[in-house]
Amino acid sequence: MLRTYGERVHKVAIDAGLSCPNRDGSKGIGGCTFCNNVTFSPNGRAPDPILEQIQNGREVLIKRTGAKKYIAYFQAYTNTYSDIETLSKMYETALSEDDIIGLSIGTRPDCVPDEVIDLLVDYQNKGFDIWLELGLQSAFDKTLKRINRGHGFEEYRQTLLAARGKGLRVCTHLIIGLPGENETHFKATLQRVLNLGVDGLKFHPLHVVKGTQLANDWRRGEYRPMTMEYYVKAVSDLIMMAPKDMIYHRLTGTANKKQLLAPGWCNKKWKVLNSIEAELRSKNKEKVLWN
Repeated sequence: MLRTYGERVHKVAIDAGLSCPNRDGSKGIGGCTFCNNVTFSPNGRAPDPILEQIQNGREVLIKRTGAKKYIAYFQAYTNTYSDIETLSKMYETALSEDDIIGLSIGTRPDCVPDEVIDLLVDYQNKGFDIWLELGLQSAFDKTLKRINRGHGFEEYRQTLLAARGKGLRVCTHLIIGLPGENETHFKATLQRVLNLGVDGLKFHPLHVVKGTQLANDWRRGEYRPMTMEYYVKAVSDLIMMAPKDMIYHRLTGTANKKQLLAPGWCNKKWKVLNSIEAELRSKNKEKVLWN
């Protein structure tokens, strides 16, 4: 972003008030076992208008970082899960602001019809910086069923190929630490993603938040969160697997302190990031010495 625009560019998170097919009954109810959208929308209230959310984010970021250009990040829930007229109005409301240079659209791979891909490609052709962010989480259908995801790997494959086939950049979200998975699973997941081709990656530790099925499993001792050391090593191993030109949109994630139950280290963002950097430096040094 700095090379392209000559200045800092930051994401402004937006809650468009949409839902998900595994929440509203079309595919299921309750949503993913780890998801409580209060982590995105404090107090559970209806989201503010899009332009108001942008202004609020703008005021915070300009004080914190000095950034004067932004990407509108439609983050909460499934941001392609509506009719095309509603979606285009949402996206274009954000793009109407002079300092919004693009969109990142967070969604599920089973909710991206061709007309949505075409709409995003059209914005890209007009000069906007566009990313489609697909929440895959795992390439194992058994895991996806266990967490009540409501889709399988095949839906991801089809949507990824359709989007990238039209020149749209895709960032894939993967969660480390899902129930029943170990390093064999998350490495195999990444390899399947890399084999298909992808433009960006997000890694996220599975954390336990209030009001979720995962929280109930955790209280019963049926789910044990990973340690920070385990996560740092896992992310570092995955980075070493990927091409050197891969764009990482996220290497860790945090949750609202009032909602987070475990693990506590998920609130230590910079400690985690610095530890990942140190682990990568160590791995690179070992690689050089070995060669």
